[in-house]
Amino acid sequence: MPRVLITTDYLRPGDEVDDYLRAAGLETRHVPMVGRRDPEELVAALSGIDAALVANEPLTAGVLARAPRLRVVVRTGVGYDSIDIEAARRLGVGVSNLPGINANAVAEYTLGLLLGSARRLVHSATGVLAGGWPREDGHELRGATLGLVGFGAAARAVVPLARAFGMDVVCATGVPEGLRGDLGVRFVPFAELLAVSDYVSVHTALTDSTRGMFDAAAFARMKATAVLINTARGAVVDERALADAVRTGGIAGAALDVVTREPLPADSPLRGVEGITVYSHLAGQTAQARRAAGLAGAAELVAALEGRARFTVN
Repeated sequence: MPRVLITTDYLRPGDEVDDYLRAAGLETRHVPMVGRRDPEELVAALSGIDAALVANEPLTAGVLARAPRLRVVVRTGVGYDSIDIEAARRLGVGVSNLPGINANAVAEYTLGLLLGSARRLVHSATGVLAGGWPREDGHELRGATLGLVGFGAAARAVVPLARAFGMDVVCATGVPEGLRGDLGVRFVPFAELLAVSDYVSVHTALTDSTRGMFDAAAFARMKATAVLINTARGAVVDERALADAVRTGGIAGAALDVVTREPLPADSPLRGVEGITVYSHLAGQTAQARRAAGLAGAAELVAALEGRARFTVN
């Protein structure tokens, strides 16, 4: 009987995903990932495992090489930068993700961060908690320009929400022109997007070319009143450069759902910078998105074990 490791923390023994996998003739083992995990713990968890349904586990070449039975890995999400795709390919391990599975959740959350930043909601609430009564002006989204970096499913889902608030939307993307559709978006080079946007929202995958793309030079191109929103991957942003830009008034602030190291370490340069708010990687975490991701991930895992994966990335 093939054995499946499940590390996604919201999946539990006896839930409908577990029932689905067991009904498919698989034996399940739950070792939920909470915070960081030592590589040796992950190696031990993968011992005797044929397939894995994973969160953001660091499946490095070294870890994969010590899991000789592993044939399939399925991410219960979209990003797969935590997995060494090339090493998996060499070792004969198929890797799948779930494109677009949480797009609506991420889009709604992005609008929440936009509103929270524009109206300074966290500042107001923490001020009241501290005994104050903050009354500074906020800003309306209507008439502001939103710059989307990337044009995948989540970014596309943001567009109608932003336009409903009366925002103009521009986008910088590598998606070919013929595949963009007509959503009322103006496509511009990255440098122009930085210069014209009041809010810049990151929706690009983490690759060698996007790692650190928001560096000191990028922040220098942005408006002093601009706000950075990141619901993609933390390493797309040079965090020290961001902290310097906000601290010196180069840009107005940032709302970050993702950071380079999660949970946020005590020595992060983002800590203590007024204008930067860090959230705990919640953009895709709704009850609806979690259920959809769990069931779709289980279905993809079973299909992959049978040689008919639909969303393989390697």
